[in-house]
Amino acid sequence: MTANGLTRERFSKVNHMMDWNAYRKELAGRLGEFSQLTPDTMAGYQTLANAGAKTQHLDAKTRELIAIAVAVTTRCDGCIAVHTKAAAKAGATREEISEALGVAVSLNAGAAMVYSARALDALDSLK
Repeated sequence: MTANGLTRERFSKVNHMMDWNAYRKELAGRLGEFSQLTPDTMAGYQTLANAGAKTQHLDAKTRELIAIAVAVTTRCDGCIAVHTKAAAKAGATREEISEALGVAVSLNAGAAMVYSARALDALDSLK
């Protein structure tokens, strides 16, 4: 059984939309370049990224599940790549990740409903 709950046989037969491992590696290289160009920006980001771990109010798995959901809502492929790997490493199951993704879907749908109300409000302001 793999970390994501698939049997080794099933895992090897899964078709992927992209090569996430290669993407993650390429991203790390590009971010390394970026860090060389603007080290203070990267240091500031690292401070933000590590802040939650210092308080220990949430465990690593919970933080990573939240990060995956936020990554989906912000449409950040790099965040998805990094935080999905980190969630699996922290012990998150395929089912837990799917539930977190369901929350992301719900939030995006909710935001669309709120903005639908705003669109109707904008229309009504024309009267």
